[in-house]
Amino acid sequence: MGQYDDVKKLIVETAQKLFMKGYLMATGGNISVRIPGQDKLAITPTNYDYMKMVPEDVCILTLDSESIEGMLKPSVETGMHAAIYKARSDVNAIIHTHQVYTSALTLIKAPIPALFDEQVRFLGRSVEIIPYAPSGTGMLVNTIAKNVRNHNNAYMMQNHGALVFGTDMDRAIDNVEVLEKCALAYLLAILSERKAGKIPLAVREIAFSKLRADQKKYETNSKQ
Repeated sequence: MGQYDDVKKLIVETAQKLFMKGYLMATGGNISVRIPGQDKLAITPTNYDYMKMVPEDVCILTLDSESIEGMLKPSVETGMHAAIYKARSDVNAIIHTHQVYTSALTLIKAPIPALFDEQVRFLGRSVEIIPYAPSGTGMLVNTIAKNVRNHNNAYMMQNHGALVFGTDMDRAIDNVEVLEKCALAYLLAILSERKAGKIPLAVREIAFSKLRADQKKYETNSKQ
């Protein structure tokens, strides 16, 4: 067995699970995981059928985009993933999807306020819109790196899709689903033409403090 077999298997299992649930469509989106204890990441290959993907197709690279393993070309968003890992030591898994309801909100530039306790507990104080930049470009890498430092775990990329983080892959997968629930609920509220209610500020801050406590455990571990 190779030293990266477990993370490669995790990437494939996650991609296929999200594909079956409808969060990944065609070959859109990408998934990565930080290699524990190393300045490396595992990421899905670019433009590849998720249901045909096997662990050997997953790419291993350094955070400076130097190829370590993988015969296929890595995702065009590899630089974006690497920039996030460099900016956020608490993040160990990243999922980028084009999930429908979240993507709809990116088109109308509608950030999601603090609607639910669960949302703030796991995604952050709000789900913000990151300004548009073309896919696979240095402009996108710089824009993302600048906008993800506020400790939130979910963002909406304008005219693009969702960007979701987790301290581990299970948490990232759950966050994808929490985000889509919030996006659908907020879209329906907007369509009702009535003002959407938000949770009380004090409750929001308590929930966010629990998220930060989880993140700080990983921030501390990464410095040891």
